Amino acid sequence: MHIAILASILSLTIYWIIRDRYRVRNLNGKHVFITGCDTGLGNSLAKWLDKKGFCVIAACATEKGSQELQSCSSLSLKTVNLNLADSNSIARAVVFVTEQTAGKGLFGLVSNAEGTAPVGPTDWLRIEDFHSVLDVSLLGLIEITLKLLPLLKKAEGRVVNLINAKGLMAFVGSGYSLSKWGMEAFSDTLRIEMQHFGVKVSIVEHGFFKAEEVNSDIIEKYLFKLWNRLTPEIRDSYGEKYLIESQRTSVKRLCDYDISNVIKCMEHALIAKYPRTRYRAGWDAKFFWLFLSYAPSCLSDMLLRITFPAPAESRRPVHGVLINV
Repeated sequence: MHIAILASILSLTIYWIIRDRYRVRNLNGKHVFITGCDTGLGNSLAKWLDKKGFCVIAACATEKGSQELQSCSSLSLKTVNLNLADSNSIARAVVFVTEQTAGKGLFGLVSNAEGTAPVGPTDWLRIEDFHSVLDVSLLGLIEITLKLLPLLKKAEGRVVNLINAKGLMAFVGSGYSLSKWGMEAFSDTLRIEMQHFGVKVSIVEHGFFKAEEVNSDIIEKYLFKLWNRLTPEIRDSYGEKYLIESQRTSVKRLCDYDISNVIKCMEHALIAKYPRTRYRAGWDAKFFWLFLSYAPSCLSDMLLRITFPAPAESRRPVHGVLINV
């Protein structure tokens, strides 16, 4: 009995490994549209796929980003300016993609965008702080996906949504985690519905990478900005010590230095005959954030409580002990 179970597990494992290695043929000339290509993961993926022979259409938020990307890519790579918070900009980008694909349809859509996210305690925030990230990282990505679905269905293409695994664990106020959870739900719904039309949808959950350290500096600046606009009552309830220790709290020690792990996952989602539903890139995405998201609330709350500082007027009997992770 035990031998039969082990044999079945071994057979399924071998089958999955073989199936996972099948690739789509004749990829040269297929069009892939990537958002967020000024810098970071989107920029690296655009260059990588360009070298692989794809017809890359890279969406950049700035003219400078477009020019720098074109200067180090082949002539087949095209760029388009895109502001995901502006429906008119999205409409212009969709027209550009339609013209570039010339009736062939769109083989791949890679959604990679991070809205500016003021991060801090919820009672430090205003509704516009939530809009600043949700309008880009959730609603903007949903809108451009909806408008490109006809082209994706025509080519029986792929949708790859890049999501930071830190957003899967809501541990600080802002629209950041809201946008990530929203994209997870949207991706799952889209995958189930679009499979009838041959469109495959994958999620790439990545961890913290060295290239993202600049974002940590931006977050610290936003923290100061939020602090400076607080009422005296809220400031007193948290205390300046809370602000100082919040700046020292960091996830930089969890970072992975090899960005190629994410690129390989995105590439597999595009070229595999049977792409996976979810990919996890980076050791912290596979273990730390995944563990926290599935751990009992009492355990995850305790870990977060000892990691982050406590407000000056905290009514808990045990105050947070700062651990710089």
